[in-house]
Amino acid sequence: MRLPSQLVEVHAPLLSEADLAQLRHALQALVSASYARESEHRHLGDVRSVHLGGGLDFEEVRPYQPGDDVRGMDWRTTARAARPYVKVYRETHQPALHIVMDRSASMRFGTRGRLKVTQAARLVALLVLHAARDQTCIGGSVLQIPVQTLACHHGEHGALQLIQAAIAPCPPLDGNGLGDVPRWSELFTQLDAQLARGSRVVLISDFRSLIETDAAALLRLASRHQLQAFQVLDRTEMALPDVGLMRFQDVVTGALRWLDTGNAALRAAFAQHASARQAAQLALFRRAGVALQRCRADADALEILTMP
Repeated sequence: MRLPSQLVEVHAPLLSEADLAQLRHALQALVSASYARESEHRHLGDVRSVHLGGGLDFEEVRPYQPGDDVRGMDWRTTARAARPYVKVYRETHQPALHIVMDRSASMRFGTRGRLKVTQAARLVALLVLHAARDQTCIGGSVLQIPVQTLACHHGEHGALQLIQAAIAPCPPLDGNGLGDVPRWSELFTQLDAQLARGSRVVLISDFRSLIETDAAALLRLASRHQLQAFQVLDRTEMALPDVGLMRFQDVVTGALRWLDTGNAALRAAFAQHASARQAAQLALFRRAGVALQRCRADADALEILTMP
């Protein structure tokens, strides 16, 4: 099922300047209401790292191990315990955020006034605008043909470049199918190699092409980085509406098929298949220790991000 092409302006961005201004205003109101006002100027590298090593924040005193820097010796504890001890500090690191936004064929779908890809763009905008407040280094990957990779930049610079890529015009399909299916295993492997250890990675997609064979690469990525995933779905992908005889098209292959949606057994089978597929994907993310949050394309994006 596809939105009629005349309802979508081919050369219009997914979000207008007014849309972005509204999102920014809503985010500022939420932050002001939820948190005490912080200093406007934060220093880079003030985020507590998960890695021990050189730094300014004292972590612990532990027995000396071969290879430890003798300059870190805790002489008082050494004298008291009659064995060598060293002070261990926790590294500080520069916060980094990498957002993967899916703009492939299956995301260009919507039946409730908003395409899935438009909802994804709204989520991207809110995430990077919030991250820019902390001078986070922001980068991203935009899944389309060709895949667009955005280098990490601090604050507003990084936020603006990713927003511009996320909201760029996304023309309706020509009806022949595009075949631009994300190869998730390849992407996960590339991100693991490219990103600094401990980076925050956010995946925004319908994960239509994510399958069991992608689990190993996802697990590796999750073991080295902080992963979060948002699955954007249209209501009709969860429950087939009763609208009588209707023609459906696979937006990737271009294949056409007529279905009688008035058939209760057909709708029940569709719902069962959709539920089983979503359960399998949820289990895949859980095995990797990744939080997967499902959201409808027509839901309020700010409410999605503030859900517990």
